[in-house]
Amino acid sequence: MKKTLILLAHPNMAESNVNKALIQSIQNEPNITVHDLYATYKTVEAIDVAKEQALLVQFDRIVFQFPLYWYSAPAMLKEWQDKVLSYGFAYGPEGSKLVGKESKIVLSTGSPEYAYQSGFYNNFTLSEYLRPLQSTILFTGMDFKGIFAAYGAMKLSAEALEKDVKTYQTVLKTDDWSSSLFKFLAS
Repeated sequence: MKKTLILLAHPNMAESNVNKALIQSIQNEPNITVHDLYATYKTVEAIDVAKEQALLVQFDRIVFQFPLYWYSAPAMLKEWQDKVLSYGFAYGPEGSKLVGKESKIVLSTGSPEYAYQSGFYNNFTLSEYLRPLQSTILFTGMDFKGIFAAYGAMKLSAEALEKDVKTYQTVLKTDDWSSSLFKFLAS
C-alpha cells in the first residue's frame, strides 16, 4: 500500500462530527499518517517550513482534508500552502519535490450535495469552489485524483455518517486512485 499523508486542517476537531469520525476510522492504518495542522501549530506564523517540506517528501500520496469554510479551506491550510509550497521546493526549475505524488481533497460541507450546482443556493459545484486548490496541486506537479466530500454535516444522520466513513476508508486504502473511463469500463 502506498504511504499516505493526510494534512488535516480543522480549526475545531473537538466539536467535529464528520472529520473526527473519518480520522478516527483510519487512525491505526499502518501506511496512513495524519498530520493535524491546527494541533501542531497554534498560529499560522509558527508553521515550520523545513519540517513540513521534509514530511511531504516521505509520502506517495498527499490528502488535503478540511471542513469547507465560506467556500474555501480554513486559514491554516491556506497559509500552509503559501509558506510550504515554495519556489525551489514545489515549483520552479529546482522545485520538483512533489512531482508525481498523488493528491486528493477530502472535505465536509454543511450543505447537502444538491446545493452545490447551478441554480441552487450555493450556485456552483464543489469542484468549482475548490479550483484554486486543484490548480495548486497540479501546478506543483502532483497528480490530482479527485474530491471526496461528506455533504450535509450539519444534519447528517448516523447511517449517512457511517456510509461516509466506510467510503472514506475504502478510498484511502485503495491503491488505484485513478478515475479514468478505462478503469470504469474494466470494473
